[in-house]
This record gives sequence, structure tokens and C-alpha cells, in this order.
Amino acid sequence: HRITALPPQAAVPVLAAFLMGLGVVMRVYASLKQREAKKEEFCRFVQDLPDVLSIRCEGPPPAQWAMAATSGTAVEGKGAEAATAAAEVMAARYDPQGVEQKWYDYWQDEGLFKADAHSDKPPYTIVLPPPNVTGVLHMGHALVDTLQDVLIRWKRMSGYEALWVPGTDHAGIATQTVVEQRLIAETGKRRKDFERDEFLGHVWQWKEDNEDRIIEQLKKLGCSCDWSRKRFTMDEECNVAVRALFKRMFDEGLIYRGDYLVNWDPVTQTALADDEVDYEDQDTSLWHFNYPLEEGEGHLTVATTRPETMLGDVAVAVNPKDERYAALIGKTVKLPIVGRSLPIIGDPFVEMDFGTGVVKITPAHDPNDWEMGLRHDLERVNIMNPDGTVNENGLEFEGLTMQDARAGVVAKMKELGFLDKIDPHKNRVGTSYRSKAIIEPYVSKQWFVKMDGFKQPLIDAVKEGKVNLVPANWDSTYYNWIENLRDWCISRQLWWGHRIPIWYNKEDPEKMICYAGEGQPPEVAEDPDAWVQDEDVLDTWFSSGLWPFSTLGWPEESADLAKFYPNSTLVTGHDILFFWVARMMVMGEYVMGELPFKDVSLQGLIYGKSYWRPQEGGGIQYVTPEEKKELDSGKDIPGVESKWEKMSKSKGNVLDPIEIIDTYGADAMRMALTSSATQNRQIDLDRRRFEDYQNFTNKVWNGTRFVVMNLTLSSADLMEGLDEALFTLEDRWILSRLNTVIRDINVSLEGYLYDRAAKDSYTFFWDEFCAYYVEVSKPVLFGKVGDEALQKNKQKLLLAVLVTAIRLMHPIAPYITEEIFHLLKGQFKDLQPTSADPYSADLVDALLAKACIVAPFPRVIREEDISGEVEGEFQYMQDVVYAIRNIRGEVSIPPSMATDLYVEGPAEQLERNQAIVESLIKIADVQVNPASMPEGPQASAMVGEMKLVIPIPEELQAKEKARLQKEKDKLTADIETMQKRLSNKGFVDKAPEQVVAKARAELADLELKLTEVEAKLQ
Repeated sequence: HRITALPPQAAVPVLAAFLMGLGVVMRVYASLKQREAKKEEFCRFVQDLPDVLSIRCEGPPPAQWAMAATSGTAVEGKGAEAATAAAEVMAARYDPQGVEQKWYDYWQDEGLFKADAHSDKPPYTIVLPPPNVTGVLHMGHALVDTLQDVLIRWKRMSGYEALWVPGTDHAGIATQTVVEQRLIAETGKRRKDFERDEFLGHVWQWKEDNEDRIIEQLKKLGCSCDWSRKRFTMDEECNVAVRALFKRMFDEGLIYRGDYLVNWDPVTQTALADDEVDYEDQDTSLWHFNYPLEEGEGHLTVATTRPETMLGDVAVAVNPKDERYAALIGKTVKLPIVGRSLPIIGDPFVEMDFGTGVVKITPAHDPNDWEMGLRHDLERVNIMNPDGTVNENGLEFEGLTMQDARAGVVAKMKELGFLDKIDPHKNRVGTSYRSKAIIEPYVSKQWFVKMDGFKQPLIDAVKEGKVNLVPANWDSTYYNWIENLRDWCISRQLWWGHRIPIWYNKEDPEKMICYAGEGQPPEVAEDPDAWVQDEDVLDTWFSSGLWPFSTLGWPEESADLAKFYPNSTLVTGHDILFFWVARMMVMGEYVMGELPFKDVSLQGLIYGKSYWRPQEGGGIQYVTPEEKKELDSGKDIPGVESKWEKMSKSKGNVLDPIEIIDTYGADAMRMALTSSATQNRQIDLDRRRFEDYQNFTNKVWNGTRFVVMNLTLSSADLMEGLDEALFTLEDRWILSRLNTVIRDINVSLEGYLYDRAAKDSYTFFWDEFCAYYVEVSKPVLFGKVGDEALQKNKQKLLLAVLVTAIRLMHPIAPYITEEIFHLLKGQFKDLQPTSADPYSADLVDALLAKACIVAPFPRVIREEDISGEVEGEFQYMQDVVYAIRNIRGEVSIPPSMATDLYVEGPAEQLERNQAIVESLIKIADVQVNPASMPEGPQASAMVGEMKLVIPIPEELQAKEKARLQKEKDKLTADIETMQKRLSNKGFVDKAPEQVVAKARAELADLELKLTEVEAKLQ
């Protein structure tokens, strides 16, 4: 009906578009039906058909369609054929499921992740923080690994020999615990019910069965690691490296064995290093016990947070400056329950204002007491078994857990009359970062690395800028930790791990052999019954500390080691700055004589939003997963409260990266994570961010589809270059913005400002390229404005900007950009390098690349095209467009309705660029400084000194009058309220001067607005 109402010259091209669209619809319908697509998918395609065919109300379709319709022949030329082919290839909506695996397989099959140690390119190296071999990808992995991939892809495209070394960690405690629990469930047998080799066989099998899971998840994320170099912290090469380093440090006296008070995990029954202990404040008590003096009358009252350890007390201590107790130093007290005599010693460590100023000393169960025991040569009485129960030194409490013994000791002291009082107290309690068991100080034989000699080099490395912590606000935390560094306990009472390469002589255990070779030392092989190997294994962080160079072949002098050490950057969570980063620095400088990396990019921890309902009588009930999805999407459910918390399955706030990828696509997740990497210590993340970036991927797809559908260019056209004499303001503006965003993204990535790089690529493509440049170009593309030369020039520039934008986004969103890159590359065969102009040269060079992943990353193409003057003039036109749209919106003029525009004042810029306004807004006629302005109802706005006036169409006048009257009534009421406030003498006299001045200014503003509204009503 609408076509027949048109004159013939307009009906023909519209009919041609309709028929072409119908052909596309039928082909897509057949394709969807063949793969049994749902009806909704087909309907979505039909709804988006205007975008597919670039049909807009404001103009006819491209001129070549009209020529085809009038001549009755097919459109000729490779460009038109490519456009038609693209209509069939580019679906109405981006489908990541059909793209991601295809391109990952392609990258791998073509060897595009592999690095060459013999190339002349400058090296860029990252080693992947190895995830646990039996683990699964969590959102923290996804964040850190995405950012590493962003850097690697960026450097690879920038001409570096980029190596990203992947691998997995054997995770001693975690893996052994998982396997042992599985064996208990399946066989009823614990680890020590097996022979060591038999148990380790089960662990190795578990590793082989499960390692591929997390590797495949990393691939699904898009990680472009060199998988041909994949390593494992217990592979043969790492075993050789660990033994070699241990022996070197042992021979140089840096590794030693001795009795030491360690952090003991009674669940896994192993020692932990200081930084493997998590601390939390708990509400507990401070118990006051009376210890009777052995000579004369009276007693000393000691205050303790751990009553059960009194069973191992060997002294009581006071500060020698404390006048209350100075005279008692050298005397003794009787230890209740046990009956042991305890000397009263003086030590300045005792805080006079803590508790009673008297403390009990238990060197075997407190680190401060341990140090005091060394100073005063006190004996050590251990009261605990390795499993956390009380031993024979605990007398009647033997066999109880330490917690049960606490209750028993307190009850006994009360019964004996020695309990003075109990005060509430908040105590800092250490727990195992693995098993969550309460840590018990415990004396045992352990292996240690002497750290004193490494403290100052570690501090100097950061202070002198040899290693940069990013962000730098971590420096002070780092210094504080290093300054308080103690010797590193590296032995673990486990079976799974690098067994300590020490053999003891059975008759003389102080005689030992350290051996770095494979198997047994020759002396042991000659007399195996005389020797026994140490049962313990090395701390997992010991082998991980070698990761930057052991993965490159050390101790062999390999080509990889020569080319790629030191690494360039380490990207990791801030929570393992001390677990891992500092230790790699120690090992790297000690072994290689050079720190292992220049920059450390530290990331925040991801928090999820928890939702719950308060329960009657106390407690909370977390919402269901279905409700959480609704709440994450913005739905309000009455009675539900929320807050951001560390992700926890029990709280229901965990986001599974694989489920997010399956729902939104890998690119959407990567962009969401990259935009969240703000250098803050906490990253708040929910589903809405992934939804936002899924919408962006569709915008990228649809924006590309529009450009592709309007291309009629050949390869020769691209090599011919741009005619810069035809450039309009929007052309010069988009080139200024393009060069600016190229510069800014490179600077952001260089400074590890990932969020800014993501934001800039997002803003440029959506808000500048699509929202303005593409829209302003449509009249030229549709043949409404200009000739064929202008149309071709516009197409070339659109294509050049698009290909550059796609490459800028590739490190962050690799899949969709690779798909688009090949769609564009496939349209232009037989390209040859060109020097016609820098933009055409850059475009052709890019399309000649094998793939987007190895295409050149954009660098500023022409610095002089960055123009504040051009951007200022275009911004002025944007302000004009915004003002006109605002006017039309206020009076409810439909977007499809054309209106006249009257202009008063300086309008030279508007007159020069009137086509920009007309391409974005329905304008019937523009009158600049007419002899007389239109009469009747009108709406207006000011842009600088220029007044824009739009007559209100007659059919909308009544509606506008009602709107203005409503606005007048509101302003009148607001003025009355403000006048009453200002007429209140109490307010004027007592309120601060600035508050009164602000109120007066608000009144003046309201009165001015009322005057304007009344003028419009007249």
C-alpha cells in the first residue's frame, strides 16, 4: 500500500529494496529451518531486517539497487557481489556459540600462539600464574587470565615476539587432601594406610584425569598461550630445577634444618609459612588465673587468651620496669594442676598495661614466648600431638582436642579456686588458608630458608624502580611485610610434592647427604640400608618461585632462557603478592642474577552481591538462584537485603565463568572483566555488567553489518586511496577522534589501565563511530547527498575506521573481531600494499595480514590530524543536535515528523555543517536569521549565543500548552516555598551565610524559569 502511494521514481527503488529483502528473508528462513531454529529466532531476524538492508525512513536505498530495478539486470561489480554475500553470512544477531570454537581452533592450527626463540623481534614474556591442577576456572582466574591475554595479544600485534607460558601447579596440600578424601570415600582407607608410592600413584592418576579440565576452560576463555610449552610444577624439567636450587642453597648455608616453632595445621598435619595463615578477629575471652607464690603468702594473677597452654608453662614474666612486680623477679610460683615450679623473669617485651601485667610463658606454643625462651634459656614443654590433641604432658586432659582441653582447664581452675575472673576479649585468630583449621604453634624439625640476606635487596628492588608494583599504593604494604620477614619454613609433612633431596644416616642422623641428581646418591645406592630419605616435601611456593625461569629451561642454558628471561610483566591478584611474587623476586635474583620481571600488575579481589531475607528470631535466609538472577537484572523484590561480599557458594553470590561464557559469550565476559580492572582492591561484579557488554557485541556486529551492506568498493578502490579534498567536517572529526583513541588505548595498556582501554574502545565505537559518524554518513551512502566519488570516498573512510576499531578491540574481544576481520578481508582479493595515503596504507596492510590476531596493532596514523579545532566545531554541532532533539522531546514531536527550524544569532558553523543536522534529525526547512520569526506556539533553546526555534505543530499545541501549564504550577509552588523560607527571620539570621546565599540563588533561578514558561504560554 505504501509503495503504490509513491510516485514512480520513488516507488521503483523502494520496491527493489523490498524484493531484495524478501530474497534475503527466504534464504535465511530456509537456513534456519534446516537447522531447526526456533520461531523466535526467525522473528528476531525479520524485526532487524531494516538494519540488515540499511532501510531508513529518511532516504531511499543505495543507488545501485535503483539501477538494478530500472534496468532489470543484476548489480555488477565485486563490491556489490560481496555486499549480497555478506547479507547471507551476517545474521541479524551475533551468535558467539557459532564463532568462538571455530576461531580458537584456527589460531591453534595455524600456530599463531607459538613464539620463536630465534626471531629478531623484541621479546615480550608472561608466565601464567599456574592454577591448581585439579581446580576449575573461577572468576578470579578469569579476570587475571583475561588481562594477561589482553597484554599478550596487544604486544603480539605490536610486533613483539610474544610468549605466554602456560602451566599448572601441583598444589600440594589441596591436591593431596582432595585425593585422600576421595580414597576414604571409595576404600575407607586414609593416606597412611597405603604405601607412599601406591598413594602417589592415585594422586598422579587424579592429576592426569583432571588437568585437561582447567586447560580447556582457559582455552574457552580465549587464552592465547603457547600450549606447545605447557608445563607442570612437578614435570621432569621442574624436578631437575627444584633439586638443583635446593642443593645450591643448602651448600651455601641458606637452607638449614632445625627445631622451630611453626604454624601447624592439625587437619592436614603440616607446617605452613606465615603468609599461608589467614587471620580474623574473633570474640573470645581473657582468662585471669592465680598462680600462688612458693615463698610466703600471695599469688600472681596472669592473663591469657589460651588457658589450655598453661599445661606447658615454664615461667611467668613481668616487665622489669613495672614497680608492682620488680621485687618478685627471681622468685617462683607454683603452676596449678601440674605442680611445676615456674621462675618469675623480667623481660621488657611484657606490656605493663595488658591484663594484669603478668604473662605466662609457654615457649612450645607461642611465637613470642618462643623468642623469650631463647633469650632466657627456658625449657620447652610440648603438650600437643600432630593431630591437634593433647599429649601425655597434658596429664588428665590427654586425648582431648585443644578446644576441649581449654574448657576442661578452665573448669578445673575454677574447681581449685584459682580462676580469678573472665573478661570479654577480641582476639586475632589464625586459620589455615587451605583447611580453615585453627593454627596451633608447634615445635618440630623443619627446613628453612634464611631470609635476612634477602630483605634489603627485596626492598631496594621496589624503591629503586627495578620492579614496579602497579598500582604503587601497594609499595608501603610490601615494605612493611618485607621488614618483618622471618625465615621461610619450606618443609611440608605431605607426600604429594617435591620430596626433600636429603638422606640421613640411620646411625648418625646428623650426617646427611644433599643430592640434586635423579634417583639415589651414589653413597646411598652402595649401602641403601644405612640411609633414609627425608619424608617431607617442599612447600608448593618453593617450586612456584622458580616458575619465571624453570619454565624456560633452567638449569639448562636454553634458547628460550636466553631470549625470554627476564619476563616482561607479571599479572596476578594482590592476595599472593607475598605468597608468590616476593619469592619469585628472591629466586630470580639469586639464581639468574636478575629480577624475574620489570612490572607487577596487581588486581583486586572480585566480590559478588549477596541477597538475603532476615528471619524472625534472628539469622538470614539467602535467596534462591532464580531470585538472584532477577535481582541482578535490576528487579526489586520486597524484603530482600543485599551487600557486596567475597564470593562464596554458601552465600549464593558466585559467578561461574563458564556459565557466563555460555550465556553471554566469551567476548562479553572479557570486556566486562577488563572494564572492571580499575586498580581498586575490591571489584564488585554482577550479571548486569555482562549483559551490558553482550549488548555492545551486538552493536559491534550490527554496526559492521551496516557498513558491509553499503560497500560497493573493489580492491582497486582501496589501493587508489582517499581523496582528502572531499573530506567534510565529520570526516576530519572521526580521523581526529580515531588517532586520539589509538594513542590513548596504547598509553592505557602501557600503564596497565585496562579499564580505560576498554572504556575508550567502547565509547569510540558506540558513541562516536556508530551514533554519529555512521548516521551522518547515511545520506551520502543512500545517494541523497553528493555524487559517486563522494560516496566511494565515504565508504573507504568508513571501512578504514572500522578495520582500525576492530583491531583496537581485538586484544579485549578477540572472537567477534576475528570473525569480522575475516568477513571484511574476504571481500577484497588481490590487494597489494599502497602508499596512496596513510589511512589507505594502514587499511590495506591490515587486510593483508593472515588474521586479526597477527594484524598490526594501530599506532597513531597521522599526528597532525588530531585537531582540537575540528573536534570543537563538531562538538558545537553535537550541541546543536542535542538542543533540537531536546526541544522536540519536550513537546513530544515524533522522530518521523519533519519540522521547520528557525535560527537567530551567529550561525556560521551551523550553515557550514547544516547537512550534519539534517542527517540526524527530521528537518523540513532551515531559516537562518529570517526577517521575521514565526508566530504562534513555539519551543526554543540556546546554543551559545545562537537561538534555535521550532514552531510547534498545530496538532501538538494543546498537549504542549498543558505541559507548560503543569510546569508553571510546579514552579509557582516551588517559588512560594522558597519565599516562605527566606522570609523566615530565624532561618536568615541563624543559617550559615553560604546556605542563605544558595537559597536566594535558587529562588532567582526559579523565577527566571517561570518567566520563560509564562512567555511560552503567551
